[in-house]
Amino acid sequence: MRRATIIGSGPNGLSAAVSLARAGYEVEVLEAAATVGGGVRTLEGPEPGFRYDVCSAVHPAALTSPFFRAFGLVERVEWIRPEISYAHPLDDGGAAIAWRDLERTADGLGPDAGRWRALLRPLTRRLGELVETTSGSMLRMPRHPVTAARYALRMLDQGTLLAGRSFRTPEAAALLTGVTAHANAVLPSLSAAAAGLLLAAHGHGPDGWAYPRGGAQRIADALRLDLERHGGRVRTGVRVRDLSALDWGDPSRGDVLLLNAPPRLMLSLPGVPARYARALRAFRYGPGAAKVDFALSGPVPWTNPDVARAPTVHVGGTRAEIGVSERAVAEGRVSGRPYVLVVQPSALDDSRAPEGRAALWSYIHVPAGSEIDATARVTAQIERFAPGFRDVVIGSRAVPASAREAINPAEIGGDVFGGSFTLTQALRRPVLSAEPWRTPLRGVYLASASTPPGPGVNGMAGWHAARAVLRDAGTPAGLGDLF
Repeated sequence: MRRATIIGSGPNGLSAAVSLARAGYEVEVLEAAATVGGGVRTLEGPEPGFRYDVCSAVHPAALTSPFFRAFGLVERVEWIRPEISYAHPLDDGGAAIAWRDLERTADGLGPDAGRWRALLRPLTRRLGELVETTSGSMLRMPRHPVTAARYALRMLDQGTLLAGRSFRTPEAAALLTGVTAHANAVLPSLSAAAAGLLLAAHGHGPDGWAYPRGGAQRIADALRLDLERHGGRVRTGVRVRDLSALDWGDPSRGDVLLLNAPPRLMLSLPGVPARYARALRAFRYGPGAAKVDFALSGPVPWTNPDVARAPTVHVGGTRAEIGVSERAVAEGRVSGRPYVLVVQPSALDDSRAPEGRAALWSYIHVPAGSEIDATARVTAQIERFAPGFRDVVIGSRAVPASAREAINPAEIGGDVFGGSFTLTQALRRPVLSAEPWRTPLRGVYLASASTPPGPGVNGMAGWHAARAVLRDAGTPAGLGDLF
């Protein structure tokens, strides 16, 4: 039986593992942490009885992912589909609300109602086609050229200086900027617009910005269970730093090695061609994330009551303020009023904290490797829109960007995206190729967010890598053949 050894048990590593185990491979996954999941782990803290997500907490792309749809993730995990996908509080009690219902969202934006509809309705109506367009290598001809063209035109509209003239109201401008700022890049930019438009379209899709009841760990657990049912196994507590010392089998008989890990790990193997090695060394990582988890005695006292109903909240003020914050990070600084990505899972999931209490997950963008403790900055920003927040905090835990790599080796310098998500690196991820999951070394494949489609909990990079393995073995299989 052919062997498949996979380094890393994030969603891409596990999607590759599940696919190859179902195709008849003897699969072993090696995970550095004590628990499986990589960026989709859920652990206890910062106080007993509170459950926090280590990295990702809300998963807009999980239920639209072609891989997870075939896998049946919606049937294996209980999902919460919020009525409000995300909210954006403003000063003086105002707020912009992205309801799952696009029309309701537009109606709340007053003079910008028509602009919001024109921007997002065509993408939301063709969300499945948009997901297919963005789920693989950008160097391939899109299967849905009309949808791809609409997406590209909106990227140009929102990713250039023209974006500042798109909306008349501060509410609409802030609502879209809060989403594009997820990209951790200078605003405006084409890459941030691409990410923001895709996320915003999901926000008005059938599932909105869904998340698993009980935490992101449920995704990893479902994948691991399926892997084990098909004969595979995961070994935790095994950190691989040197692939040359790893016995992963014999590629001449069809054994394979897949890296759900930083591509530079491949350089520890002998025989990597010089040109390919240069490309891997040239691959750049982006700014980091400084995370703070809070244990609260009750819900956040947001001034605007609708914000309290939203599991995801973008805290940062106006479009201009968020732009200043993100520009500071690019210049190696951290703003005194940073953009804060907040998730309050307890808004709809009572399993995340003791009865009557609430869990809060948050992070800010910081320069790579920053040692900044973000607690004070996050607290001040939330207090700005929720006076009395400090009074409900009973515990907190800060994880600076400099500490994230020890928790998840894939997060170089605290970069949670597996590499800077610029337009250049969207095309060259990590090399310029229509098949970037395949490497020049026989039997060695890349299967991480450092390959297309990039960041996001969708399992697609792992599936693409597994599909490359099967094609090279002469036994190509589609998703429908395996699931």
